[in-house]
Amino acid sequence: MSAAVTRAFIASALCVAQTGFADTLLPAVTVTATREQTLLSETPSSVGVIDRSAIDFTRPSHPQQLLGQIPGVAIAVTNGEGHTTAIRQGFTTGPMYLFLEDGIPVRATGNFNHNALYELNLPSAGGVEVVRGIGSALYGSDAIGGLVNVLSRTPRETAGADISVEGGSFGWGRVLGGIDSGRRGSNALRADLNLTHTDGWRDNTAYDRQSVNLRWDHEYDARTLVKTIFGGTHIDQQTGANSALPLSLYLDNPTVNLRSAAYRKVDALRLSSAIEKDLGQGIQLSFTPYFRDNRMDLNGSYNFSTDSSNARIENTRVQSYGLMTKFRQNFSDKMRTRLIAGLDLDYSPSQRQEDKITLLMDTVAGQTRYYGYTLGARIYDYEVTYKSAAPYLHLELSPTDVLRLTAGLRYDYANMSMQNNLGQSAMVNGFYQLADSSVNFSRLSPKLGLTWALSESSHMFASYNHGFRTPSENQLFRSGVTSLARSAAATAAAALRPILAEQFEVGVRGEVQRWSYELVAYHLKKQDDLLSQRDSSGVAVQTNNGSTEHQGVELGLGTEIAPKLRLDLAASYAKHRYRQWSGSSSTASFNYSGNEIENSPRLLANLRLTWQPVKGTQAQLEWVELGSYYLEATNLQGKYDGHRLFNARISAQLDQHWSCFARLTNLTDKRYADSASYSSTTAAMYSPGLPRAVYLGVQRTW
Repeated sequence: MSAAVTRAFIASALCVAQTGFADTLLPAVTVTATREQTLLSETPSSVGVIDRSAIDFTRPSHPQQLLGQIPGVAIAVTNGEGHTTAIRQGFTTGPMYLFLEDGIPVRATGNFNHNALYELNLPSAGGVEVVRGIGSALYGSDAIGGLVNVLSRTPRETAGADISVEGGSFGWGRVLGGIDSGRRGSNALRADLNLTHTDGWRDNTAYDRQSVNLRWDHEYDARTLVKTIFGGTHIDQQTGANSALPLSLYLDNPTVNLRSAAYRKVDALRLSSAIEKDLGQGIQLSFTPYFRDNRMDLNGSYNFSTDSSNARIENTRVQSYGLMTKFRQNFSDKMRTRLIAGLDLDYSPSQRQEDKITLLMDTVAGQTRYYGYTLGARIYDYEVTYKSAAPYLHLELSPTDVLRLTAGLRYDYANMSMQNNLGQSAMVNGFYQLADSSVNFSRLSPKLGLTWALSESSHMFASYNHGFRTPSENQLFRSGVTSLARSAAATAAAALRPILAEQFEVGVRGEVQRWSYELVAYHLKKQDDLLSQRDSSGVAVQTNNGSTEHQGVELGLGTEIAPKLRLDLAASYAKHRYRQWSGSSSTASFNYSGNEIENSPRLLANLRLTWQPVKGTQAQLEWVELGSYYLEATNLQGKYDGHRLFNARISAQLDQHWSCFARLTNLTDKRYADSASYSSTTAAMYSPGLPRAVYLGVQRTW
């Protein structure tokens, strides 16, 4: 396949795929599940595809508004574009997910950021693919709950430009712009800009971002295509996460911010160049060198609690130099055999510096409010170098016309070496820092899958996947221990092992009488999970003694219920529980085994009714349902009742160049919580969600 044909095939495939479902489901193509263009009908994975037209209509101001349209996917707002994710897990800040840009991880292993999607320019993306469940056999660590792959926007064949300007409630303003050079000989270039500001609807929750993205496609010759992408983002966010409130303030005065001193400042830069060479006879080589630079200056909202002895300002930086190589051969035999082999290399030096702070506080309605801080001494200063090499194999074949088999295997070897910049193992300004040390990890991750064609328009699939995640650098080398006599806790942290996971899933998808459908059941187990408990001296120690279980069903439906009127449903029902989770806390022993995991709703649903009365005009009513969940691990302190929200969108083409659009979120102005939990002060705490908001805008295209 020539480079030009390859480019056209990818573009046409993404145009076919819709938000979750399309008028014709089976021709849809995914590039994430196998790192190759693969028909969805022959992919033994749960994959949701969102195309450019869906992004353009949704115009998300937060990833939640887009990704929630895929079955089994939920994103919770923290603040600004910050988020936590729930894909086959409860809502968590843990490294259970791998966020990608054109198949390249956004961050290095061991340096996970649960907010990493705000480092990507999602409103300007060419598409998004979400693989639900384990993906370690192709992508390595962290790919347990799922993969989110944000695809860059393909340059157009003809020159053009577009700009949209919008404003809305609570000081919201955004400018999105893009320009295409058009195809000029063997080159085509696309550039996108995102400038966003909001005052925030609560006290001291302003948010600013500036993002720029470039993509340059170059045809070196008829068989060689080079795709170079650059992404840069700067974020200045006043509050790192929504400030939780007791019930009375949550209901009566939700704009109060009890943690106004928190902030995040983020700079993210990514550069990569994918070189694809078609050698003929079904053989293709691919080389993708990349560079990343991620920096964060953080005063985390988790600093503000009754125990503020560990409060600190964190400055982190991680750079990455990597290479992803791939060999693919399609054999021209009766079984349509395909072999994919590759080697991923990554070298990521990182730095962490932390300075102690003393919090300044007063009271509001009887609640402690943290409004500032004074800077103290440095308590951590170290560097960690992450090095990894990971070869992998992926094989597909069709023993019969209706059966497609898939097998894969990846071996990950990684080393993390820490250099203590404050001297050897010692107490420094009241905190214990480990001496220079090094840890190694290795893991073999297999996968097996099959697809079975039930008819020309329907098929089933089944798969088994094994996954893992390595501990983060701060879990390994930042013990938080404040006593020299308890240095064993720091040593124990450096001995942590990877968390292991395995998943079985079976599903069916296709079309029946104009209904597009997908139904999936899965069972996912994690073992050697990290569990915090007290040792004999009373120090909190992380150990590999936990195990959890996650099982559920995911449903997607879509159809035209009347001329020009379409209905789409994305829903899931799941149960997440502790299998083995026991130990001792600061006050007593605990045993949560058999309990449901907190912050884990069973029900997730998104229903959209879309009306297109005339060409160029589209209106949509959306119903979002999030089920109840327990507030804490004992399951004894009640639940958050969940919520039901309604949103509306409309866009209209005014003429050849001008269009206008509007979004209304939380139409009924319902009081709901973005997150809820039971705090250490034995009180239910709620982070209030955005009240009714209106956004209006215009777009000009050339």
